[in-house]
Amino acid sequence: MISFGNLARKPWIWSWIAAFLVWFATIMVTGGASTLGLSQAALTFAAFSIIVGIGQMFVITLGPGNIDLSVPATMTLAGTVALKLMNVENGMVVPGLLVAVLIGLAVGVGNYALIKALRIPPIIATLSMSFIVQSAAIWTNRGLRIKPPSVLADFTTSSTLGVPNVALVALGLSLIAWVLLEKSVYGRWISAIGQSMAAARMAGIPVDGARFVTYLLCAVLASVAGYLLACFSGGAALNMGAEYLLMSIAVVVIGGTAVAGGYSNVPGIWGASLFMFLVVSMLNTYGIGAGVRLIMTGLIIISVIMLAGGRRTGMR
Repeated sequence: MISFGNLARKPWIWSWIAAFLVWFATIMVTGGASTLGLSQAALTFAAFSIIVGIGQMFVITLGPGNIDLSVPATMTLAGTVALKLMNVENGMVVPGLLVAVLIGLAVGVGNYALIKALRIPPIIATLSMSFIVQSAAIWTNRGLRIKPPSVLADFTTSSTLGVPNVALVALGLSLIAWVLLEKSVYGRWISAIGQSMAAARMAGIPVDGARFVTYLLCAVLASVAGYLLACFSGGAALNMGAEYLLMSIAVVVIGGTAVAGGYSNVPGIWGASLFMFLVVSMLNTYGIGAGVRLIMTGLIIISVIMLAGGRRTGMR
């Protein structure tokens, strides 16, 4: 039986506790009337943060300086091109998804080419790539807002046994990510690289190959999130990925993944994503203005990070 003391030392538990407290506070205001609706909305909107957060988590696990700033642009381009290709036809759903994945692969290759071949720091390389990708999205979109195929629109906005379908997709991707990180050689490789790249090279780990695959994974997950978000929103917009730049980083940090690298945390991504949505929902429920809402959101996030950071001793 797991004691509370051992559970409290798990870094992911604090994001879940924070999410529950915010959920409870919101429910108290409404007298429980919106319990089901709030829970389903939280799972739905958190799903997109979870998908991009998992990709960002892989990159951050590689160690200091590793971060992907091209996530929003990748989401926008993938969603835009996929919708144009599908052209509201249900028979084009799979080709649309394949094109979105291919866009993610292309962006991942471009990111790592800049990092490795030109020796540009990851932050600068992925920021530069984001401008190129966003420009491609603008050229592709040209102000059009093409609707998704009806089967995809229905899927992304519906539920199965009360659980939103997009949350089920996020759960499936989370399980795959957990297996990769905890049960595969690749997971051990990127953890070792994050702890010490020099030591990882001396141990014979293919550092360059592992980093390359990681940036590919992050870009592909961003493209999948963009594909789903465009279908859920009823069309692709040029700013659809904007909020996920800082969001993808915040949920990783709040979720307990070590910013210095070497340690990742899939369950924490879920708690942090739910927490981020519920904070905004709670403040809206209390009728707090946008300016104050942003300040309070920032203070709450800092508090959660400090609370979790003080209890990470022995988390491995």
